[in-house]
Amino acid sequence: MQLGAKLAEGKTKGIYAHPDDPELVVLFHKDGITAGDGARRSEIVGKGAIAGRTAANVLAYLEREGIATHFVGAPADDMTVVRRCAMLPLEVVMRRLATGSYLRRNPGVAEGQPFDPPLVEFFLKDDAAHDPQISEGEIVSQGIASAEDVQRMIAVGREVCAALARAWARQDVTLVDLKIEFGRPAGGELIVADVIDNDSWRIWPGGEKARMLDKQVYRNAAEVDEALLAAIKDRYLQVADMTAGF
Repeated sequence: MQLGAKLAEGKTKGIYAHPDDPELVVLFHKDGITAGDGARRSEIVGKGAIAGRTAANVLAYLEREGIATHFVGAPADDMTVVRRCAMLPLEVVMRRLATGSYLRRNPGVAEGQPFDPPLVEFFLKDDAAHDPQISEGEIVSQGIASAEDVQRMIAVGREVCAALARAWARQDVTLVDLKIEFGRPAGGELIVADVIDNDSWRIWPGGEKARMLDKQVYRNAAEVDEALLAAIKDRYLQVADMTAGF
């Protein structure tokens, strides 16, 4: 597929104008993997195509579950065509079990404590400030989104979390937590946007943290070498194949 002009560049994807339709854009998935707000960076040859497969599988599944997303299609493994959206500068994190940064911020909580319904946390997308947590009130007072939009993100986020938890449970995998982003297409209400891939969640086969398949393996590594990157690629391929079963 011929790409139009580059509109934006991120750590793991580029965003390009669609060659034929101004209401669409093309996400080109790159081979990079990052952690620590980009402080750690590596390249895994072929990761972009693997991530694109996963994202297409997940977004198409959510659409079938009746959850509106910006997904249109995937003309190639490393390309996703989506509706053009005005993105909110927020990461919406849905937590089903306590782990990771939540434990660092709440040291009295035991790892694995369940949240029912999922706990919803908002973080402002700002690498320089290390993506600080932001309250619902601050989102509204800073003009980032309306109070109604905040409640929609919470409700839709929980629907997404529940749908993906069901899909993973059918393969004996526990969805621990999940990052979602939202955008607004022209004249429309907020919908699930950006991508959901293996960089977006924690997934533990059999509910065992030691068997994690997600990006946390890269974050946790004391050092990065070719063997680690090869092992991560294997995990990402496994996840892409498993999400095809959604």
